[in-house]
Amino acid sequence: MNPPETQYAISEGVHIAWQVFGGGDLDVVFVPGWFSNVEISWEDPWRARFFDRLGSFARVILFDKRGTGLSDRETAAYTLEDRMDDVRTVMDAAKSDRAVLIGVSEGGPMCALFAATYPERTASLVMISSYARRLKAEDYPWGQSPEAYAAFVKKMEGDWGSALDISARAPSLAHDKALSRFYARYLRMSASPATAVNYARMNGDIDVRDILPSIRVPTLVVHATGDRAVDVGNGRYLAGRIPGARLCEIKSEDHLCFLTELDRVMDEIQEFVAGRRSETSGESVVSTILFTDIVGSTQLAAELGDRRWADLLGAHHAEIRGLLALYRGAEVKSTGDGFHATFDGPARAIRCACQLHDAVAGLGLELRIGLHTGECVITPDGLEGIAVHIAARVAQHAGAGEVVVSQTVRDLVAGSDIAFKARGEHQLRGVPDAWRLYTVES
Repeated sequence: MNPPETQYAISEGVHIAWQVFGGGDLDVVFVPGWFSNVEISWEDPWRARFFDRLGSFARVILFDKRGTGLSDRETAAYTLEDRMDDVRTVMDAAKSDRAVLIGVSEGGPMCALFAATYPERTASLVMISSYARRLKAEDYPWGQSPEAYAAFVKKMEGDWGSALDISARAPSLAHDKALSRFYARYLRMSASPATAVNYARMNGDIDVRDILPSIRVPTLVVHATGDRAVDVGNGRYLAGRIPGARLCEIKSEDHLCFLTELDRVMDEIQEFVAGRRSETSGESVVSTILFTDIVGSTQLAAELGDRRWADLLGAHHAEIRGLLALYRGAEVKSTGDGFHATFDGPARAIRCACQLHDAVAGLGLELRIGLHTGECVITPDGLEGIAVHIAARVAQHAGAGEVVVSQTVRDLVAGSDIAFKARGEHQLRGVPDAWRLYTVES
């Protein structure tokens, strides 16, 4: 196959390089791991073979995530939410309403979040050599230890431009000096040293475990049993937590098993996705839920009287609705002196919430705001589900002028410039277990 033409689409002011190739009535969005360059990729015979095979049964959309490859370059690392925007942008540019998402390594968590957030645009999900959380924790022993990961990032900063960790990512090919030279060049052409370090640090904060049970699209998890970069326990965890997920274990030590064990992996993927058109009901979706409440509203209403209070509420409602529109929030309902709204990304929700405080301050009002991300059921009357109750209870822990979020929200904005202050564990009324809460520091 001749390399396809590189095109550009604009996502939130950022130019995203993308290509489309192949044929058939099935669309696939390939989300690369770590770094990529959509043109240099075709110079690698291993990747070219993979793309050829993928394009033999699907129309494939390939892109460089923002900050890397041929997309706009900056040294910042971008959040999973930003990168979901990039996927939607290239799908729209390619006129793809619904596609299979194939995410490799760090591309997997973003694809999982996309599938949970936009089930109507996700035909199925394939996660290769991926994970829900990058670092080890007491309740997650398969991640890399923080110390080992910090040492890797330090080595990467000093050795960027070399073949780096190819012995871990593809030990079966590490003896091939020509391939090692190409791999080093591929990394250099895909990201600057500062970008590489920032993305690596951001990846260390990724944790999408809470959203896995909310994924409702057919899911295939592919992982090498001896993967030296990402332990196979990560893949087994994904398959165990995503409802109905199928696990395919490949006997190999290569993290890049989709290249080195191409035929086996592609046979599994093609069998799993080709011809799949399972319709999602659209009744269940992962959203970030916002609740607001005016501090001291009862006393203020009594002091102002009905007419002046109604005028003030009208101005309050106008400010909130204007900012919801700006940040792509959707109003569920207003509750007299408060609002209930949803967002398709937690970072947008947090930034909107902070702006809400500033907006109503000019009216002489203060708000309490709470946020949580979770699975909601869409009904004719609005949204239902435990996530809605959790968000409402989180809001009750906010003081005047505060934005309080659940740990789920905090974990999903890893890599952003949003700062948090820990509020400790709290028992939320009517909700099982203790919940870690955080205050957004403006």
